[in-house]
Amino acid sequence: MSLIKKEQKEDKRWELTFSVSRATFEAAVDEVAKKKLPNFNIPGFRKGKAPRAIVEKMYGKGIFFEDAVNEVLPDAYEAAVKEAELDVVGRPEFDVLSLEGDPTMSAVVYVKPEVKVEGYLGIEAEKKAQEVKDEDVEAEVRRMQERNARTVDVTDRPAENDDTVTIDYVGTIDGVAFEGGSAKEHPLKLGSGSFIPGFEEQIVGHSVGDEFDVTVTFPADYHAKELAGKEAVFAVKVHKITKSELPEADDEFAKDISEFDTMDAYKADVRAKLAEKNEKAAENAFESALCDALIEKLEAEIPEPMFAAETDNQVRDYDSRLRMQGLDLSTYFKYTGLTIDALRAQLRPQAEKQVKLRLALEYISNKEEVSVSDEEIEAEYQRISDAYNVPIERVKEMVSHDDIKADLAVKAAMDLVKEKAVVKA
Repeated sequence: MSLIKKEQKEDKRWELTFSVSRATFEAAVDEVAKKKLPNFNIPGFRKGKAPRAIVEKMYGKGIFFEDAVNEVLPDAYEAAVKEAELDVVGRPEFDVLSLEGDPTMSAVVYVKPEVKVEGYLGIEAEKKAQEVKDEDVEAEVRRMQERNARTVDVTDRPAENDDTVTIDYVGTIDGVAFEGGSAKEHPLKLGSGSFIPGFEEQIVGHSVGDEFDVTVTFPADYHAKELAGKEAVFAVKVHKITKSELPEADDEFAKDISEFDTMDAYKADVRAKLAEKNEKAAENAFESALCDALIEKLEAEIPEPMFAAETDNQVRDYDSRLRMQGLDLSTYFKYTGLTIDALRAQLRPQAEKQVKLRLALEYISNKEEVSVSDEEIEAEYQRISDAYNVPIERVKEMVSHDDIKADLAVKAAMDLVKEKAVVKA
């Protein structure tokens, strides 16, 4: 396998012309023939038993060539790219130029653009953690009270907002029941807004055992078009009313929900954790502002395949996250009405930011001659192994040494930008 020629084309593309030795190609043809011959049904021979020469005579000598090209092309292309010393991005456009002698092929590729970033050290950005207020602490205590609330029956008063009522209901339009308009012993929290506007408000004030009508109008933009904008009457019966009863926020409650003996100690811990959370949020906002500044300072003509490839990566990541929740893209599209093109359009802006930021940080890494030690690379392999519970040797098979090194260099470049940034309080 050898590179014959590399030539720069228009639009920042390069064309590589390369060859494969005849012996390598013929070996690939032989392997393909062994795999494909059992599939041929030739008159006068049992299926799969016809000699290769007979098959080639009937279908042409090149019957196995296309598959053989597909066998040798990846390695040949990779060798040509390496010999050409090009940093290729996106998918190549292949062409077979000749299968005579040493077969020759070509690949048209895009390469990473020339990049320039000025003024990446000393960027000004705000970093101010939000102060933890007393009401923030009280809100967290309230959340824990609600989480530990007990449900009690209400028998001495009518239903109020925030109560949960258990009801039967049957809905009709012009006296005719409609699909999905009825239920038995349905729990409904009043004030939740989970029912048609006006429905829950008309439950308030009614007691257990009450039977009454609720009249509402479906919204004009209601998802069921046959009901949109129409008036409906629901016959309702209240079976049960319950409310949440919160525990007292005292020392005993603190002991129940934490390792602290007093509510004051528990609140102090809550305040410290909220402060830490706010510090992290401020740090993330600070880094995000620096990233935006780097993107603004980037000068580069970025080829479209780089954006397309990163958008593909983001779609795959999105699908992976869905699968962790027991879904997949097709199911997600069914429920949301989205399409793959619509999802790609949603993810495209973030993909563009990622590409630009990576290019900027790679430029800084090279400019500052950032070095990455073997110990750092090994530690990163170990971190990935621990994070995903995958044996470290398997991680090394999946992720190349060069990719790990490049990622760590980019991270080090970002750390340098943060270290040299001017913090505005």
